Amino acid sequence: MILVRDIFNLKFGKAKDAKTLLTDAKELNKKYGFDSTRALTDLTGPSYRLVLESQWDSLAKWESSMKEGLGASEWQQWYQKFIPLVDSASREILTIVN
Repeated sequence: MILVRDIFNLKFGKAKDAKTLLTDAKELNKKYGFDSTRALTDLTGPSYRLVLESQWDSLAKWESSMKEGLGASEWQQWYQKFIPLVDSASREILTIVN
């Protein structure tokens, strides 16, 4: 099993807008296999940080869902709304030991 963390550093004051967009994306996430995803926000560390965690059986499964989902026009339309809310982003891919 692997855990993927997409970490977004949001623009000041844009956390509420980002959370609203995440709610809008729930059906898209399910459609493209991202059904074990959860969103987390910061309590410590850098402010206006949004972390999306997803769990996968394998790296190949994650890659396949990313390829299919990111190529979809409906996802691209959603993403164009999300981009202006973000200052920077990073990704962590981890193996789940226990």
